[in-house]
Amino acid sequence: RLNLPRTSKYPKSSHTTIMPTASDLSFAIDNHMPQRDRQIIWRTRPPPRLSVPLFDQSDSLPQEAPVWQRGSRGRRHANSGGARGHGHLMRVGGPDPSLTYRPNLEKNETKQKEDYRNFESGSLIERVFNTYKLMHTNQTVDFVKQKHSQWSSCKRTQMGMMDTIMSLDQLVDESDPDVDFPNSFHAFQTAEGIRQAHPDKDWFQLVGLIHDVGKTMSLWDEPQWAVVGDTFPVGCKFQNSIVFRDSTFLENPDDKNLRYNTEYGIYEPNCGLENVLMSWGHDEYLYRVMKFNNCPIPEEGLYMIRFHSFYPWHNHGDYMHLCNDKDRRMLPWVQEFNKFDLYTKTTELPDVKKLKPYYQSLIDKYCPGILKW
Repeated sequence: RLNLPRTSKYPKSSHTTIMPTASDLSFAIDNHMPQRDRQIIWRTRPPPRLSVPLFDQSDSLPQEAPVWQRGSRGRRHANSGGARGHGHLMRVGGPDPSLTYRPNLEKNETKQKEDYRNFESGSLIERVFNTYKLMHTNQTVDFVKQKHSQWSSCKRTQMGMMDTIMSLDQLVDESDPDVDFPNSFHAFQTAEGIRQAHPDKDWFQLVGLIHDVGKTMSLWDEPQWAVVGDTFPVGCKFQNSIVFRDSTFLENPDDKNLRYNTEYGIYEPNCGLENVLMSWGHDEYLYRVMKFNNCPIPEEGLYMIRFHSFYPWHNHGDYMHLCNDKDRRMLPWVQEFNKFDLYTKTTELPDVKKLKPYYQSLIDKYCPGILKW
């Protein structure tokens, strides 16, 4: 059990956290936010470390995924430790080629490579743990089915994609232990990292820009534990690679349900991830929005959107018994995307005003006009 002091600084509430106003920040937000009382809220999100680069710049398709090495990204997390509980934390080593994708990391003395996705310690750990505990308590088969019914019809509102991206400056991602700057900057950082490495794949760049846009649900009164954080299948055994696995599922009724707590649960072997109910969050929601609006993003991009938070799969190799051939072909694309999602997070913020015209052209190509959400 994680033994943390309770403070009022990070309450258990999953509602949006209000942070300093724009005037308190040390960097300019240009004209993307009103300069009066609009409050800046933060967001973040983490990706994986690959044992080898999966792409050759001369190739148009990824190669086969490397042999699985659990925790090869150096990620620290709470594994199932039996009686040792949350206090038994594993840090595993392995090669770290990720500096290739973090050219600015050496300049950022406040963020070392081993500090990404640190679920063991840090100033935000209590807030992060509380968010995951709420998520792991409430994300059940019945809950996920109810959320599909509520959100998949895209009747909430209508907005253009760029407006939706910029609106996420109002969000603090309470599940993320990493950086603390507005989400729109992270969107452009991810997109620019992909643009530099894959200049010929404009759809890939667009996915980098929009991948977190599903978090807009948090601005429409959805609790954060149903929006942010790592995702995992419901309806079958919760695997040990899930963050805080040993200490946060104790009150989840599905964990005690004999129908759901076996290796396959309600699923058939190699049924395919498209037939698996994932914990509800921004990944699945944005995927549904893209499909509902008939956005012509390639299947590889849709997989990146839908499964980029599924760390037990793309980082740890779990749930492969549910995957079919298509999932295995798409896995290297999801892994390639996640390198940029995490390792482009630096304090060198992009010039959003300068970049917007280019990315608006990609939006006009793949997600044009006013979309239904």
